[in-house]
Amino acid sequence: MMHFAVRRGLAVVGVLAAMGLPARAAEHVTLKNGFEMDCSRREVVGDRVRLYLADSSQGSEAGYLEVASDAVVRVETVPDALLVAAPASKTAVAAPVAALTKAEMHEMLGLAGDAHNIDEDLLASVVRAESGGQVRAVSRAGARGLMQLMPGTAGEMGVKDAFRPEENIAGGTAYLDELLTRYHDNVALALAAYNAGSAAVDRYHGVPPYRETRAYVARVIREFNRRKQAARGTVIAQAK
Repeated sequence: MMHFAVRRGLAVVGVLAAMGLPARAAEHVTLKNGFEMDCSRREVVGDRVRLYLADSSQGSEAGYLEVASDAVVRVETVPDALLVAAPASKTAVAAPVAALTKAEMHEMLGLAGDAHNIDEDLLASVVRAESGGQVRAVSRAGARGLMQLMPGTAGEMGVKDAFRPEENIAGGTAYLDELLTRYHDNVALALAAYNAGSAAVDRYHGVPPYRETRAYVARVIREFNRRKQAARGTVIAQAK
């Protein structure tokens, strides 16, 4: 199919309003409808509960989700934030890189973006939302690495070691490329599918009505917009 004349990702600026959204968390909350999310704190307001998402400003109305009190069925404490270190493999022969410098991350994202015609800032925004840049991040569901690849997806993308940053980024970018192609370069739908699966996007013919997924899409796009605005500010400052 034809790709954008410019890198994929540039068309998302201004798609969604900025929201305070999760990056790290202190509690894992399960709702009656089966949805799960991580939040930094809870606040009871009458017969409602406000679930404040990590990195949101204290008291910011844009930084919490409000649900009925009886909608919360389980709350689990997360010992050290949303992401935990993966257990060491008994068969590992060499430890993966623990962290990347900004220059290394920039180079890897740039190479992956060039290979798939995807804006580097969009990839960086996904990495930030998925793992916070932690090479050995592991989610409760078992997703691994910088772009939080599930084992099955990693295998399909040819990723042998999801904790090796260059492999993870290459695989995650290839997967995002597939989703962008599937949804005709609709970035919001591709991000929703990256988070909730393409089956959910197809079922609802759009971004699924899952709070976590909608928050995820907004978070990535907000970060992408922030990066573009910062870049424009730098160019203007240099031109003066």
